[in-house]
Amino acid sequence: MVVHEVIPPQSKEITDAIRDKKTKPEELGAGDQGMMFGYATDEAGDDNYHPLSHLYASRIAEKLTQLRKSGEGSWLRPDCKSQITMKYKNEGNKIVPVGVHNVLVSTQHDPGVPADQIKEFVIEKVLNICDCFFNYSHYPSLNSM
Repeated sequence: MVVHEVIPPQSKEITDAIRDKKTKPEELGAGDQGMMFGYATDEAGDDNYHPLSHLYASRIAEKLTQLRKSGEGSWLRPDCKSQITMKYKNEGNKIVPVGVHNVLVSTQHDPGVPADQIKEFVIEKVLNICDCFFNYSHYPSLNSM
């Protein structure tokens, strides 16, 4: 087997900022690990300024966590992911959201929990954050350890 490394080195600016020019351990940073995403928008209609897709996806993950911790979804496990695709339209010189086009939910769960049970649970208990869902996809965890 041949493995090709295609990961570029960290930029000098980031390395300098987090490691090379630091002398105390408390000055060290995490570097460029993680992902940043988003932009400021008023599409949520409040003081949130997060894109609706990010807001709804976060709420879905939070709701799954609440249901797991409360015991209502006792078969849920901690690893879950959600993705929202919004539908937009042009209104004059603005692009405005008109609803949710797609919802993707992936959640780790105990072995043996049927996909139909997971789907019904997620639709009934989790996707009530918005009444405008169009399509729903559930991707069960391939590894429910």
